[in-house]
Amino acid sequence: MYDKIDKLCQGFESQQELISEERKKILNSIAKGMHMQIESRGCANLIYICTHNSRRSHFGQIWANVLAEYYGFSSHLSAFSGGTEVTFVHPHTIVALKTLGFKIDALSTGSNPVYDLKFGEDSITRCFSKLYDHDENPESGFLAIMTCSHADENCPFIPGADRRYSTPYDDPKLFDGTKFQNDKYVERAMDIGREIAYMFSVLSLKENNA
Repeated sequence: MYDKIDKLCQGFESQQELISEERKKILNSIAKGMHMQIESRGCANLIYICTHNSRRSHFGQIWANVLAEYYGFSSHLSAFSGGTEVTFVHPHTIVALKTLGFKIDALSTGSNPVYDLKFGEDSITRCFSKLYDHDENPESGFLAIMTCSHADENCPFIPGADRRYSTPYDDPKLFDGTKFQNDKYVERAMDIGREIAYMFSVLSLKENNA
């Protein structure tokens, strides 16, 4: 894992007080679901879902894969993302990820480019906008994590999901074109990473006490 990414993961461990108790209850439930899948199947699959699969759901997919490696679960957990519509990974999302220390390779161009997000020399997750039921995502037996209120409200049922969780985040798109734009994208990425790190810390305790 790249040193800058590793230090961010370390930092998340000391920031749990920034997460509200109400939010922790939801994250505890997700950690429980992850634990149950690992116990019963040997692996857990997460799909982060928002409307456009352009910003927040990608932050979720990326951090979940990063933190799975950081906490030693990379062989037992995979994270994906999808939307209810297909758009593209927003350029501001890419800028924020580069700011945080990810190395990004564009594998294609056009209206919906495909990117490899590297967080280590051999640590990669692939990102492009797609529907949550795209062929690259699990068809069934996954945990659906809703990252935006619009998708949460309009998709009360996710076919194939073992469980569905609501963890909406404020949309950094609200700051597009303002002087706060870059800071807000990074802030949202860090908010999502912090909460996923909390999930994995809870999962680690469950696995160690199993």
